[in-house]
Amino acid sequence: MERIVVVGYKPFPGRETALLELMKVHWQILDGENLVSNRKPIKMQSKDGTIIEIFGWKSKEAIESAHSNPVMQKMWNDYAQVCEYVPIGDLDESTNLFSEFTPIE
Repeated sequence: MERIVVVGYKPFPGRETALLELMKVHWQILDGENLVSNRKPIKMQSKDGTIIEIFGWKSKEAIESAHSNPVMQKMWNDYAQVCEYVPIGDLDESTNLFSEFTPIE
């Protein structure tokens, strides 16, 4: 059963462009490893610069298998060089009934 996830990436100072470049191929890498559903990701930005992504893993088992996948390990290492992961509940927008973000294409 598909699992929808929402993740926040807080770019390190001066690393926003590098993060956005990684995000351009994120879903394709996951898809190439047969880990995600056909649902295309939604990308957006909060007012503090955090970038939020919503996407669908194929299953809970796909999520678990990613942790031993060398392609995923490399990608996560690349992400660790440009951002930190933050809970979306820490974003100011999350306190609003209708949380608004700026779309990223």
